[in-house]
Amino acid sequence: MKKKLFLIFGPLVLAAVLLAVVLVTPFNFTKTDSEEIHEASLSQSNNIFKGTAVKKAAFEQNYVPFMGSSELSRMDAFHPASMALRYHRDYQPFLLGAAGSQSLTQFWGMQGVNNELKNKKVVFIISPQWFVKQGINPAAFSMYYSNLEAVTWLRQANNSKMDRYAAQRLLKIQKNHSDSFLKDCIEQIANGKKLSATQKTYLDLKYNQLTHEDQFFSTLSLKNRVKKIKKASKKLPAKEDNAELESLATKLGEKATTNNEFGISNKFWNRELKDKYKRLKGEQSNFDYVSSPEFGDFQLVLNQFAENNNDVLFIIPPVNEKWSNYTGLSKSMLRQFDKKVTYQLREQGFNNILDLSNDGGKPYFMQDTIHLGWHGWLTVDKSVKPFLDGKDKVNKNNNYKINNYFYSDQWQKAEGQELNNIIK
Repeated sequence: MKKKLFLIFGPLVLAAVLLAVVLVTPFNFTKTDSEEIHEASLSQSNNIFKGTAVKKAAFEQNYVPFMGSSELSRMDAFHPASMALRYHRDYQPFLLGAAGSQSLTQFWGMQGVNNELKNKKVVFIISPQWFVKQGINPAAFSMYYSNLEAVTWLRQANNSKMDRYAAQRLLKIQKNHSDSFLKDCIEQIANGKKLSATQKTYLDLKYNQLTHEDQFFSTLSLKNRVKKIKKASKKLPAKEDNAELESLATKLGEKATTNNEFGISNKFWNRELKDKYKRLKGEQSNFDYVSSPEFGDFQLVLNQFAENNNDVLFIIPPVNEKWSNYTGLSKSMLRQFDKKVTYQLREQGFNNILDLSNDGGKPYFMQDTIHLGWHGWLTVDKSVKPFLDGKDKVNKNNNYKINNYFYSDQWQKAEGQELNNIIK
């Protein structure tokens, strides 16, 4: 009977033991090939964003992080990936972020690949819509967060303002942790305490397990957008010529925006606005992007960039001016947001800023209500191309001056005259 039981259950037990050994050992059992990396770079997959294996492999090659949110999904002919492909640039964008991703998700997404990002260039798109009163939506944050990011971060976290703030925000946003031991570790850092030897050992084993799971499973069921980018890039002229590109952007934009008065693409209009736009008139008159916890989360990102010595091109996109006039979105509020976020950047030495906030009224600049379109992406490329030309030539001493004041409630909530008094 024992022999029969062993024959039945023995292989299962052995397989389970071997799997456990594989998961907790520190060795890498898989290798990501170039085709997988290219597919992943355009996929905007949550698994890729939350993982580390593919991003590490990509950032060791010629891929450049393009961090943002839903605008990265608008893949027309002038999208950064399309331009890079058509004109054989010496870099390839790695798209990090999609709808719902914001500063806090980008901070955690960097954990695990900070070594690969050191002294590298990054393109970061700042969406005004992130900076709402309540900050990031917890449900949206959960889509992009993983225990692997937290474990990787905890293994090197210390009693710095950045780490304490990151821990405090994580505990507030991610209230239901699947791993209570991990939550205890985060609370230790939030309170400025050191991790115990037991906690460190646990984190080492957990890191190995989660890393191998990422290596095995992160590339499953990727959204394959390679064909989409190839198709889009074929619309571009064979030779890169500014006049031809400008003319084409106008032609494509004009053709795509024929069924509404707001310069919004026909597809988006039919899908999202056609049946409800009348009741949206004046609906955004109370929107506020000036007082928000997002400014503290954004500081986390800046702090991490400074520690990595990243050269960063920050892009501030506009909103569709015709649409914002219709919905009552305050122009003075948008100007104050722009003033506040650029102050936070420049005061700490982040001076490479492409501020497009005044361009929302230009023809075919926007594809819909808030996302860049034909001339918008083309304008972005005119800054991205020279910025990434010789992408490995990074200033080894950016002289960033991180100011912890930008984590404060006072800064996050400052608006109106109070903000003017701070900025002067």
